[in-house]
Amino acid sequence: MSAQDRLTDTLYGLGWSTVRKLPEPVAVRLGRAIADLAWKQRGKGVQRLESNYARVVPDAGPERLAELSRAGMRSYLRYWMESFRLPAWSKERIKGGFAVKDIHYVTEGMASGKGVILALPHLGNWDLAGAWVTTELGIPFTTVAERLKPETLYDRFVAYRESLGMEVLPHSGGTAFGTLARRLRDGGLVCLVADRDLSASGVEVDFFGDTARMPAGPALLAQQTGALLLPVTLWYDDSPVMRGRVHPPVEVPESGTRAEKTSVMTQALADAFATGIADHPEDWHMLQRLWLADLDPAKGST
Repeated sequence: MSAQDRLTDTLYGLGWSTVRKLPEPVAVRLGRAIADLAWKQRGKGVQRLESNYARVVPDAGPERLAELSRAGMRSYLRYWMESFRLPAWSKERIKGGFAVKDIHYVTEGMASGKGVILALPHLGNWDLAGAWVTTELGIPFTTVAERLKPETLYDRFVAYRESLGMEVLPHSGGTAFGTLARRLRDGGLVCLVADRDLSASGVEVDFFGDTARMPAGPALLAQQTGALLLPVTLWYDDSPVMRGRVHPPVEVPESGTRAEKTSVMTQALADAFATGIADHPEDWHMLQRLWLADLDPAKGST
């Protein structure tokens, strides 16, 4: 392991071991202070966040974009501070920490026995939403995580999410899709963060007026297993409670090739994501390149 990897792993380890022990008001203030410091330094992540917001809010001037990026960094650090503390939260705190509209789409879908796929963008805190599903609804689910470097950091993420009741599969290796399909055919729940393609083989969609690429997995899984595909968006307000909405199901088109059906369904997901992001842009934690026009010629680099 390189010195940089050891440092990264140590810092995350300190976050998990120290932040979870802080009183909640202290953790909130600390997260905001770190966010403001990072925003003032204007590193690559902050600059990319701001340029992404410029696409979401095209009429925003420099002052408005600066306000959005500052709010975005505060939202991003709120995600991290909550995530560090989640394993220490009581069941009651988790249940009271999330309020979601139209959850009936999920419960009715699970009752049908056909399986349910929840697809989310990088909005709000998807780990908290997942913990709420396992705690309030009592429904375990399977998800996929990008392999992080160093490996010890990835192992921390997996152990953390599994402690919240999630089955976590590695994104790489080629076996995740088959396992997800089996879970769905058994009537299970699958949750996927799906607004950024990591495989360089995703589906091109129109997203805020320009072309981006999003993963084909959710649409393909729905076609192959008959599972219900539901977009979900999340956001914060001024309270300690995160908000969310389950959008109506994305239907499988009656005609067309598999590729054509996948394209239509992935565009429908992108449209639902865009609705939530446009309403709450500051809670979209996209600090990487997303649109094809922003990628390098290889179209696989960030």
